[in-house]
Amino acid sequence: MGLIRSTLDQLNANDIALVGIPFDENSSFMQGPAKAPESIIDSIESDSANFFAENLTDLNEHPRVKWCGNTELTGYESIRKPIEQVLARGATPFSLGGDHSMTFPIMQAIAERHPDLHIVQFDAHGDLYDELDGNKHSHACPFARIMENGLAKNLTQIGIRTMTQHQKEQVDRFGVDVIEMKDWTPDINLSFDGPVYVTFDMDVLDPAFAPGVSHHEPGGFSTREAISMIQKLNANIVGCDVVEYNPDRDINGVTGMVAAKIVKELLSVMLSK
Repeated sequence: MGLIRSTLDQLNANDIALVGIPFDENSSFMQGPAKAPESIIDSIESDSANFFAENLTDLNEHPRVKWCGNTELTGYESIRKPIEQVLARGATPFSLGGDHSMTFPIMQAIAERHPDLHIVQFDAHGDLYDELDGNKHSHACPFARIMENGLAKNLTQIGIRTMTQHQKEQVDRFGVDVIEMKDWTPDINLSFDGPVYVTFDMDVLDPAFAPGVSHHEPGGFSTREAISMIQKLNANIVGCDVVEYNPDRDINGVTGMVAAKIVKELLSVMLSK
């Protein structure tokens, strides 16, 4: 019982490759998300739950879903290399992080294959700062880097509740579509044309539902609201990541199980297309 294990060079075309990115060196407040990937897999495979997504997709030994383990990193720039390997095999990368700075090098790899990419970002934070504490690759900055380098045609952010004047200026500069938490309604349109990359920051959830994150930002989504949005996604998903789970701040593994649920539901959407 469990997910199929694979190496990157064993992947087949149309596989979905779960790749651990144990990186948190660009975290601004506290480290810990580097420990997340294996914790998420442990939660997916926990005997306390089963392998079915809510649409009855059975992920137990699913022939298209492969856990490729944690990638060996030699620095921030090396994050893109395993993604390039996944894409070269004709597979779809699903990265488990890790802090949110990892999305920029991931997008450097994916944008080469999908120049008309649309990013859907679930997050409490816009992560659009030009720099934070002198670090232009902070986890508060990846989407500024992505947009200024033309790696995405569009960016839609959902769940934002930490807007600042600088970030509002960045939103206007890059033409970002922002659905702030205060303006969110359950009937938002989640249909997208063209290739879509989904990035899910665990702190988009209210800390009551996901305490195991570095930045507790009250007023967020319930787990059910997030799952409902994932299930409504009508998109050609060409890549995913789930980031910013911090096992060091978790309580009895609760957030690990929530992250596992989010991964399972995203996988079920990807497998249904």
